Amino acid sequence: MSAAGRRTIRGAAPALFGWCLGWFLALGPMAMRAAAQGCAMCYQSAAASGAQGRAALRHGIWILLVPACSVFLGICVLIYRRRNASR
Repeated sequence: MSAAGRRTIRGAAPALFGWCLGWFLALGPMAMRAAAQGCAMCYQSAAASGAQGRAALRHGIWILLVPACSVFLGICVLIYRRRNASR
């Protein structure tokens, strides 16, 4: 393996570890306890809304999630492209 390949793997390892750790914390055993902290009134309202209400909630979640993830990804790409700017 070339020196550039080893450098790439060495640079990606901490990011991969952090991603796996975040994934575990989000879906691991502690996530079940964290999910139970929802508002009872919100839960009852969503449960009583019917199929159309559930569909609207799902669309609303995506509408709020996509821009936030896009901004986060854009910042990560910007940092990655400018990582060697000071050299």
